[in-house]
Amino acid sequence: MRIVVTGGAGYIGSHTARLLAGKGHDVLVYDSLSRGHLRAAELAVGSGRLAVGDLLDEDRLDHALLAHRAEAVVHFAACALVGESVGRPELYWRNNVSGTLALLRCMVRQKVGHIVFSSTCAVYGEPDGADIVESLPKAPVNPYGETKLASEWALAAHARAHGIGATALRYFNAAGADPDGHLGEDHDPETHLIPLALDAVAFQGRELRVFGTDWPTADGTCIRDYVHVTDLAEAHALALATSRPGMFRAINLGTGCGASVREVIDMVARVTGKPVPHAAAPRRSGDPCRLVAGAGLAGPELGWVPRYSDLQTIVSTAWEWRRKHPRGYRSA
Repeated sequence: MRIVVTGGAGYIGSHTARLLAGKGHDVLVYDSLSRGHLRAAELAVGSGRLAVGDLLDEDRLDHALLAHRAEAVVHFAACALVGESVGRPELYWRNNVSGTLALLRCMVRQKVGHIVFSSTCAVYGEPDGADIVESLPKAPVNPYGETKLASEWALAAHARAHGIGATALRYFNAAGADPDGHLGEDHDPETHLIPLALDAVAFQGRELRVFGTDWPTADGTCIRDYVHVTDLAEAHALALATSRPGMFRAINLGTGCGASVREVIDMVARVTGKPVPHAAAPRRSGDPCRLVAGAGLAGPELGWVPRYSDLQTIVSTAWEWRRKHPRGYRSA
């Protein structure tokens, strides 16, 4: 297929663009580079396969879709920091919702038939601790989750009105790095637990903060469902392959196996051979105690089976990339 990957210079977007290109698809990355990395896009699809532009620049986006003769879009372009979304909701409604609406208008004009959307388990809000399945109520508690859910509604409406095949993939905790070592995780600011723990090992004077040690879990720390970024990328390819015109579906991407913050710290120490400097900090408002996917639709709908998402593989691939790229993509 001829595919445009919006946000393909970002973390999950670049891994997905590279995997799609490796499967023989004709891939163009469309990214503003406001938060993504030029080097990540080049490593994913090669130089000359990047169109730089904002989603709200509909003339530029129309041109990219038309020139590429796009048949499908994989849509990652969005702001994705929960704390920032609380302080700057207008940015999130503009980029995440208005940007998605602009993309959908362009897709309709250019007769692009399929879209796979990067969504999040944040649409569920703060569940009661049970495993999360797609049928649970949607009750986001911050503008990030709200704008992702609003974008899902927009996709569903456009599927009905225009016959677009639309899939929203609700990630749990994306983690790890390309097993081949080409791509990794490089955010500024970095907010994810595993790279922060690795940085605490790699850089003298860094210390990981553990937000709450009195949660009602076996070791007192929060539990999350970590999914390897390469497994997430594979799910996007499967979603495209199984997309059906005029149908919207929302699918969780998780392993069903949670790991606590303490277990992550212990695994980082085991993989690196060094203790992780860390200190307890107060709980953060809005942090759920446990976020773990239940048996949902990814298997029966997509035929998706995670291959790299055991915690040791996740941490090992992330550490290998960080060790070789101590300054992120500036080291590449």
